[in-house]
Amino acid sequence: MDTRRLRYLVELANRGSMRLVAEALHVTTSTVSQQLALLAKEAGAALVEPDGRRVRLTPAGHRLAGHAVAILSAVEAARLDLAPGAAPAGTVRVAGFATAVRRSLLPIVGELARHHPDVRLLIHEHEPPEAFALLASDEVDLALTYGYNLAPATFDPAVRAVPLWTTAWGLGVPAAAPAGGCAAAVFAAFRDHDWIVNSRSTADERVVRTIAALAGFEPRIAHRADSLELLQDLITAGLGIGLLPEHWPLRPGVSLVPLTDPAVTMRAYAVTRRGRGGWPPLALVLRMLRS
Repeated sequence: MDTRRLRYLVELANRGSMRLVAEALHVTTSTVSQQLALLAKEAGAALVEPDGRRVRLTPAGHRLAGHAVAILSAVEAARLDLAPGAAPAGTVRVAGFATAVRRSLLPIVGELARHHPDVRLLIHEHEPPEAFALLASDEVDLALTYGYNLAPATFDPAVRAVPLWTTAWGLGVPAAAPAGGCAAAVFAAFRDHDWIVNSRSTADERVVRTIAALAGFEPRIAHRADSLELLQDLITAGLGIGLLPEHWPLRPGVSLVPLTDPAVTMRAYAVTRRGRGGWPPLALVLRMLRS
């Protein structure tokens, strides 16, 4: 289908009048009518019908207009992808886990506002499985995700993942905890405790179960919490223990036991759909995240 004719259909859906469409696109009303008639032949369905002295979209016209929005957006994205030297301008939709949003994304907001005011960020807080789903359905342009050395992230061939940073994790326990050391030995010392894992991702649970298996026991998963602040509240309430990143601000009543042999490390990634990284606003954000 001719994208120019699809544009006429979208404009008619938005403006409701062929005259207004003609004025907006600087053509004649006759041209709009002819192009829509040709589009109807291509589609094999009537797209407009009389409505008094005006016209309105038929149900088929409304359905095609919805498709046309997506088609025209994809064409525009493709055009921009072929012009990597263009000045960055547009909205970059990001889905990311809270720590990465705070650590990687928020620090660049001010710089974007000062030096690239035409680039806008839309931020959605999501754990990796949710972010990957949104990326696959093209509802976001960038996903900030993570994996652990003991539970590595896996990536679909349709995406490109760029490593950002790593951080060590330890075991968050009630205050007056023992010194750190061999992960299996530390876990064994707390084998009779309840354990707290993430509510929206299974990665940290895989780490807990892996180390517990090395220590020869099955951890009793009792609670699930996504927020690290809530996790600490549960620990201070005596409801369990769980993994926490090192150098994370600890609440009174919580201690962090370092883990070694094996250590637990988390790596953050910036993930995009293949072929999209050349879009100037997205390419700019990726460069800023890497630096």
